Amino acid sequence: MPKPPAPEPSCLVLFTKPARPGRVKTRLVGDRFSREQAAALHAAFVGDLGERLLRESFALRVAWDLDPGDSVPVAPWPEVVSVRQEGGDLGERLYRALTDAGRDHPAVAALGSDHPHLDPGAIHEAFRRISTGADVVLGPAEDGGYYLVAVGGGAVPRTVFQDIPWSTPEVLEATLARCREAELRVHLLAESWDVDRPDDVVRLAEVLAGDGPDLPRTRHLLARWGLLPTDEAPTGRAPMEVRS
Repeated sequence: MPKPPAPEPSCLVLFTKPARPGRVKTRLVGDRFSREQAAALHAAFVGDLGERLLRESFALRVAWDLDPGDSVPVAPWPEVVSVRQEGGDLGERLYRALTDAGRDHPAVAALGSDHPHLDPGAIHEAFRRISTGADVVLGPAEDGGYYLVAVGGGAVPRTVFQDIPWSTPEVLEATLARCREAELRVHLLAESWDVDRPDDVVRLAEVLAGDGPDLPRTRHLLARWGLLPTDEAPTGRAPMEVRS
């Protein structure tokens, strides 16, 4: 008898933007970093994070936050689906992207590209928790938001993403309130942190100076800028282009 088809893997949707100076990592820009440096760091994060995620057993797609009239960029990895974020606010964009991915996958998650240091084990844990009964899995961020959200592929609850004060310290608590109102079973991952501000870049450099994750493009930039003691040439595929 022929073998039954292998089950579809879970899917991670990487939320990001094209690396354009002045449009990405704007909270880095100031006395310490220029717009061009912020964009270069964003491109390095996406390149390094993408290659780390491609080594894992889940599927990967990239969802781009684009200006009206922009075409969807081609992902730098040929095996990765590249889509446009659709919706008026972040909640609607998350809901639509996860719903679309959930048509083909038993569990789906969204992750921002400002988390290049994240251990992929946290993503696997999120998918495992969904497969064993959780309705929603959230990765709390130190700033009061969340760095990851995972849901079952066939039942993405819209209410989880509604009436949330995005970009405030109340994001996680408001999301948990929506989950309680809908009587959803929630699992919280370990807390982590985003790389959004100059002090976060210094913190990331300290992580990489120790036994940090494999982020060759990011290491290359931080060493050039004097935040790491040695300058290692980047390896792997070319980073995304920085565009003005």
